Amino acid sequence: MDDLDQALVTLLRHDCRRPVSELAVLLKVSRATVRARIDRLEREGEIIGYTVVLRADAQPAAVRAITLIAVEGRRAGDVIDALKGFAEITSVHTTVGRWDIIVEVSAGSLPELDEMLRRVRLVPGVTTSETHLLLATPRSARARL
Repeated sequence: MDDLDQALVTLLRHDCRRPVSELAVLLKVSRATVRARIDRLEREGEIIGYTVVLRADAQPAAVRAITLIAVEGRRAGDVIDALKGFAEITSVHTTVGRWDIIVEVSAGSLPELDEMLRRVRLVPGVTTSETHLLLATPRSARARL
């Protein structure tokens, strides 16, 4: 992808329903160029789909955190399956190094976060965890409304 493709994808990430004519004005190219770029990016598999952002996803949670989790032996799969059932956990990542799993958390309050962390520590296979509160997000590639 060249610079124009990158700029187009950035605009689409923030609002994939933006009209081609508006994209063309913002990118300072013709509508035909924008349409051709989108078609090519879809055809080549760079753009594989579009999504819906729900109001609940767009409203910032009162408390956001990253929790690092260490897992006993080969129980990562079991722990991940258990974590998928936590409504407060918005993303689950596997990693290498000291920690086995990193989860992104959204909670309505610090007591809600504390209760969720207590439940995480009770998941069979979790040996230890460390949580970091997120104060601000100066940059994100996630869609914004």
